[in-house]
Amino acid sequence: MSDVVARLMAKVAQELGAGPEFPGATYRLQFHAGFTFRDACALLPYLHDLGITHCYASPYLKARPGSTHGYDITNHQLLNPEIGSEDDYADWVKALQAHEMGQILDIVPNHMGIAGNENPWWNDLLENGPASPYAGFFDISWHASPRPELQNKVLTPVLGDPYGKVLEAQQLRLAYAAGAFTVHYFERRFPVSPCSYGMILGQRREELERIVGAEAPPLVEYQSILTAIGHLPRFYEREPAKVAERQREKEVIKRRLAVLTEESPPVREFVEQTIDFFNGKPGDPHSFDLLDRLLDNQAYRLSYWRVASDEINYRRFFDINDLAALSMERPEVFAATHELIFRLLRARQVNGLRVDHPDGLYDPKQYLQRLQQQFVLARARNLFETQPEYQELDWKELEAPLLEEIAKAARGNPAGPLSRPLYVVVEKILGSAEPLPEDWPIYGTSGYYFLNMLNGLFVDTDNAPDFTRLYNDWLQDAPRFAQVVYEKKFLILQIAMSGELQMLAHQLDRLAQKDRWSRDFTLTSLRHALREIIACFPVYRSYISEEGVHESDRKYIHMAVNRARAKNAALSSSIFNFVRDRLLLKYPDSADDEARAEQLRFAGKFQQVTAPVMAKGLEDTACYVYNRLLSLNEVGGDPDRFGLTPSALHRYCQERQAHWPRALSTTSTHDTKRSEDVRARLNVLSELPGAWRDCLTHWGELNRRHRIELEDISAPDANEEYLLYQTLLGAWPLEPYSDDEYAEFVQRIQAYMLKALHEAKVHTSWINPNPPYDEAAQEFIARILNVATNGPFLQHLRTFQKRISHYGLFNSLGQTLLKLTAPGVPDTYQGTELWDFSLVDPDNRRPVDYGRRGEMLRRLRESVATAGTRLPEFARELTATKEDGRIKLYLTSWALNCRREHPALFTIGEYLPVETGGAKADHVFGFVRRHDAECAVVVIPRLLTRLAPDLDALPLGLDIWQDTVLLLPDIDPNLSWRNVCTGEVLKTSIRSGQAALPLGEILSHFPVALLLAESGR
Repeated sequence: MSDVVARLMAKVAQELGAGPEFPGATYRLQFHAGFTFRDACALLPYLHDLGITHCYASPYLKARPGSTHGYDITNHQLLNPEIGSEDDYADWVKALQAHEMGQILDIVPNHMGIAGNENPWWNDLLENGPASPYAGFFDISWHASPRPELQNKVLTPVLGDPYGKVLEAQQLRLAYAAGAFTVHYFERRFPVSPCSYGMILGQRREELERIVGAEAPPLVEYQSILTAIGHLPRFYEREPAKVAERQREKEVIKRRLAVLTEESPPVREFVEQTIDFFNGKPGDPHSFDLLDRLLDNQAYRLSYWRVASDEINYRRFFDINDLAALSMERPEVFAATHELIFRLLRARQVNGLRVDHPDGLYDPKQYLQRLQQQFVLARARNLFETQPEYQELDWKELEAPLLEEIAKAARGNPAGPLSRPLYVVVEKILGSAEPLPEDWPIYGTSGYYFLNMLNGLFVDTDNAPDFTRLYNDWLQDAPRFAQVVYEKKFLILQIAMSGELQMLAHQLDRLAQKDRWSRDFTLTSLRHALREIIACFPVYRSYISEEGVHESDRKYIHMAVNRARAKNAALSSSIFNFVRDRLLLKYPDSADDEARAEQLRFAGKFQQVTAPVMAKGLEDTACYVYNRLLSLNEVGGDPDRFGLTPSALHRYCQERQAHWPRALSTTSTHDTKRSEDVRARLNVLSELPGAWRDCLTHWGELNRRHRIELEDISAPDANEEYLLYQTLLGAWPLEPYSDDEYAEFVQRIQAYMLKALHEAKVHTSWINPNPPYDEAAQEFIARILNVATNGPFLQHLRTFQKRISHYGLFNSLGQTLLKLTAPGVPDTYQGTELWDFSLVDPDNRRPVDYGRRGEMLRRLRESVATAGTRLPEFARELTATKEDGRIKLYLTSWALNCRREHPALFTIGEYLPVETGGAKADHVFGFVRRHDAECAVVVIPRLLTRLAPDLDALPLGLDIWQDTVLLLPDIDPNLSWRNVCTGEVLKTSIRSGQAALPLGEILSHFPVALLLAESGR
């Protein structure tokens, strides 16, 4: 057998030796019932012409009916039927292959959707509690609650009102069908534990005997069923034999009951009458006692949805009750959730994966290693099943030794073919100075850090003091961003995730009680210390595991503990030291193996809490409260960092090329707070603090009369009004637009501001909405955007907005070209190859008009084909008419196709910063990509309001750029350079001993440039 394993290992290593099939450029598609596999098939000719190599698909496993995003998977074994059938999927894959394209699939290992009745694992868990075969699949603390009523139960916070009110309003109703009892709450169905069927069937037995007769066969069978129910193992009995017996016998009982009620109408009628008896009578509280007792005997506890924040005992995705977290660290959970994914990978129908929310996992590194190793195993199985020499062997006997050898090979040679054979990127949100763990077997992140670094280039760092002063003046003392983050994380731990904190505190308390030196720490003081440390945690999470504590983890924990201690002088330092030592795996002398394992488990669970608290506190709260410059308030961003110098971006790109050259490079996603084009516009404000201050003052005066006075406050407040004005500047539609388009825009702004105010949690929130305030804010927006009654404001706003938009579009072209050519794999979010001024979801998930885009690209290709030597003039025409969007589509397609024609140059090629000289040197950013004999130069302008202050003048030619030149490092001065977008061929000159190119010639007809080296002079 060892020889067979060795041969298979050698063959799979040879097969995987060339490495993964890397994407060259991805295009994100959001699949749902309104955009299916068939719809995607029809797009492929367009995407191929655009220059895309891989479609980047949102999750398309079976999700909650009507899901618009796919992150609420209910069954990992099936494709989502709303998106298409198996045949539709096969056609989609064939179409991809016919266009020599592949796909990257977004997978969701952290959680599952449990809303509705579609999740079979969750349904089984509700029916059988801890005795369910799936009880260990979900991250549930069956014994963590201090409430005896929640022992061996899962809290189910689905009720719209308090439990008693819902019960006595007859909104909870017992029902029966096909041998099974269920409790219905509107469209939701909750299974009744078969152990408690006797509480129903045991009612009024004398009445049944009178109806059918004491010796009648139906009664004998009825009583036999009751006896069988009485012998069922209880739902808290978890021994494997008892679990198996329960699973088997409960189904036998259901079948027998179904047959009996079908064959005996009197018994069926009797059961239905009993159900009516359980369902009570309105106005008679005691008539609901039976149903109340029945519900008390279930493995779930139905509750008011507001109870979740304090008493939830299952881990959620953030604070979303309908998304229950999985225990993905368990091998059986991994196997069950990835079976279909590996089948698609084995068949080469999927070529790579994007892993959603890895920070939610107990041990992300372990998960990612398992992902790679199981992929190798899947490829080995493919060889095993297709080659004749293995026909007489049993795969099950080979699987375990093969997996052991695969793991050993990956550990022994981290750079070998079995270490990272599958292209995997992760949705990891990094702090501003946090490196991605290099021991993760991945190819990088999904691109949020890149997005923010790139965005910072277009922010004028010199104006940070002026902008901060302006914001402080408007708010009359704005808080520091770091303080806002701390306060909002603290708030999240109070109002949204106090249940998670409570479970963690009880876990820590059990550790404290095991040692004489810590037994006097109270639960209250431990919970307080934990809350402070989590609120002060500087990054999303640490990665402590059984492998030990990294130095970076140690640094973050010390930082958090020290900050928390400094904020709480009245709380004993010894408590903070105790928490620190438990997290850093400093074991007490008395700790045995079990105690050490429990301490490690606590550290792991702590890490699973800090990540969602940071996400909710920073991304979903602080980023709607600290509004100094909204383009900085992005997922993975740092609103405290006002822009980025060119040299800092060069350093980042060089590091990225050295360590993560295959990571995704994105500028818009389904989760960004605003689109790339909105951010590009808002960045212009950083160049104009004086004009922005004047506009704010004027608009505030004009719109003061429209504010709504409530009892103790006017709506909106100053900070919200500041956010609104920036949002209008960033999202305003390009002219001309129709009355209907303008009305739609007003509705979009109202919807966005409603979400923004609720996320900010200042005057209103999702948990505690304030309808009068919400309505007042909506009315204010309607008033100030009313063309008929607020003309002076709108006229002034549109004048300034046109100025912002003019420069913002050039910013967008610059960031687009950098994304397409800098180190990394460029990702285009659906529809953003044209101007897109979307805001946060659901605004950014509106349908995309692909027909318009396809036709526009076709005409562009025709125009270029007929332009011939007049291509520079055509490029200038695109620049002059930039508002129609053709210029962005043109740049995207021509750069992507160039990249596809020169894959090595833009993937493994060197990244070399270029120096600039001349009068406008501060307004240009450029670099060289070089691989062997291939070479490219990328040039974009920045900070254009000072470069070209005249709105009627395009930022082109010698009049603008004067004597500014690019100095090309270590580049042959005899090379000629072809401009990909204009067709022009440029010659280098020698300046200070280096090859040089004048900016006035590079950017004579088009505002950005991608130059390819050609033969010598």
